[in-house]
Amino acid sequence: MHRMNNFNYIEEKLSVLAYRIETRGKLNILDMHLHSEDFYLHFLNELYGWQLKNLNIFKPNTEAIDLIDLNCKIVIQVSATASKHKVETALSKNLSAYGGYTFIFISISKDASKLRKKIYKNAHNLIFDPSSHILDIPSLLKRIASIGINEQKRLYEFIKKELGEEISPLKIETNLALIIDLLAKEDWNQRDSDLEIKSYEIERKIAYNKLNAAKNSIEDYIIHYGRVDKIYSEFNKQGVNKSSSVLASIRRIYFASKTNLSDDNLFYEIIERVVDRIKTSANYNSIPYEELELCVNILVVDAFIRCKIFENPDGYIYANS
Repeated sequence: MHRMNNFNYIEEKLSVLAYRIETRGKLNILDMHLHSEDFYLHFLNELYGWQLKNLNIFKPNTEAIDLIDLNCKIVIQVSATASKHKVETALSKNLSAYGGYTFIFISISKDASKLRKKIYKNAHNLIFDPSSHILDIPSLLKRIASIGINEQKRLYEFIKKELGEEISPLKIETNLALIIDLLAKEDWNQRDSDLEIKSYEIERKIAYNKLNAAKNSIEDYIIHYGRVDKIYSEFNKQGVNKSSSVLASIRRIYFASKTNLSDDNLFYEIIERVVDRIKTSANYNSIPYEELELCVNILVVDAFIRCKIFENPDGYIYANS
């Protein structure tokens, strides 16, 4: 199988698993979490060549640690929550028996990039560097993109066995398609009168990321920020934080694409991949391509404004207080 097909399949499967974990009802969250622990145990062994085992086999109900590699001296917490408090709570437990071990925190449903920049209390002085020992799906995908085709093929075969056959375009369900359905009903020829962003801050971010060609697109669609915000609010009434999954989908595409692209090329690649993701969704109500592209441009620019994609310059605050 072609290298890019391998990667796209792996990315899609991990994203779908993350979405299911994030949106799983409270009654089933424990079962889903335990299933995810088992999946990530084998997945990480395949990806990194570790020899992880489930610590509950040796010490049932162990606090703070889910997986352990006795040979490489690694202990891992697998979590559906991504917060500084969650990481520090794990590190504060009685981990004195693991002196000299590396502690790794893996967020399996939420982006953890902000956590990698924070400072943590490490009571038992485990080996722990937040910048490299806090993992999430985007950072795992970045590593996968850098490995050889044979290694990717092995991961592809493992994930296909664990999570199912290749995803059929008729089986993918996304909130992206649902939000596009709402956006398509809007009259975008009318200027939004409820603009609440600082245009000069957006200009700073555009320059900071060297988006020379994309600048015009961003400036064209920035006027719709207020209306998109209102649409997201209505969309959230269908379920808790449904808009978060839309923005998270765009953010995952950004992280997966930035491995090989930057600047304007990265911006336009995100738009193309979001369009493709929507078109392969079972719940996508087909609209003319020009309308779809317009709506996706508006969504991607909105994600840019909201700090979900591309780097922010120091002190970046996009909304008026």
